[in-house]
Amino acid sequence: MNTARRVLLAGDHFVGNDLLEDRLRRVVEHPRHVLDVTRLDLPWPLIPFGSVGEVDEASDVEDEMVELIAGAEIAVTQMAPFTARVLDAAPQLKLIVCTRGGPVNVNVPAAAERGVVVCNTPGRNAVAAAEHAVTLMLSTLRSIPRIHAGVAAGQWRSDLYAYDECGLELGGSTVGLVGYGAIGRRVAKILLAFEADVLVHDPFIGPADVLPGVELVDLDELLNRSDVVSLHARMTPETAGMINRETLAAMRPGSYLVNTARGGLVDYDALTEALDAGHLAGAGLDVYPSEPIADGWPLLRSEKVVMTPHLAGATRQTAHRAAELGAGVVAAYLDGRALPGVVKP
Repeated sequence: MNTARRVLLAGDHFVGNDLLEDRLRRVVEHPRHVLDVTRLDLPWPLIPFGSVGEVDEASDVEDEMVELIAGAEIAVTQMAPFTARVLDAAPQLKLIVCTRGGPVNVNVPAAAERGVVVCNTPGRNAVAAAEHAVTLMLSTLRSIPRIHAGVAAGQWRSDLYAYDECGLELGGSTVGLVGYGAIGRRVAKILLAFEADVLVHDPFIGPADVLPGVELVDLDELLNRSDVVSLHARMTPETAGMINRETLAAMRPGSYLVNTARGGLVDYDALTEALDAGHLAGAGLDVYPSEPIADGWPLLRSEKVVMTPHLAGATRQTAHRAAELGAGVVAAYLDGRALPGVVKP
């Protein structure tokens, strides 16, 4: 008789436990793999994530995790906190599958010290995030939210047809992408269909890695030449605050900034100054210095800024893709195959 493998599923209201377990049982079909599944329902996104212990972007359920994790060999989650305290309560744990791109809710070094492998699911939201980035570009270039609000308020602003009030087209514009991972590459593909000129800066790739028609350049050249700069870099000590007073000053007068990556990439005080001074024409933002946005944040008043509340990856397809990829990691582990998405400490 096969011994059941204990699995803890910590789903939420986006990547739910029903979805996780359905995909897991579809993928793990071999009769020798018997799964004993325990569930923990997380409150995110109905209750925002935050810092829990030494990890970030996690649901505040550390006590519940300590209670349920004992005896589990495998854990699958998007938002559960895997702090050192939780890991200490899980001596049988061998695998954490974090169904997101950056497992900031997991203390990866502490997991490695305890012999626990951490895997993520890169690319799960690439389509959604890329489409959202381009949506922000279009909305910002054409001031769609401001114009919509005017029409909804009974205004008919035909004066916006005046040359000085008109927006820009993506077609024929130069768009610079900072970062060329799964999302940046997808954005480039969409922009090429718009007939935009696409520049890319990414220190981890070479000319052979970019799509035909995409030009790989250094950051200074990208900032100097681009009508729109869109950020798709990971948040690291090297990229923190990379868009600052100096780099904003290097951007073309009248250009636009779009950030759907991480708030920490941008000095938002400097961005506010660049917008107020008219050096930048506008910005499209999905991520911020603190989330939720603090009351009184200066850019909340700006008509030059289009904002969404960190929703770039929020599509039903993303949730399904996350569950599929997570189940695939578990299946590979149970079958003794090479694990995809291993995160190194």
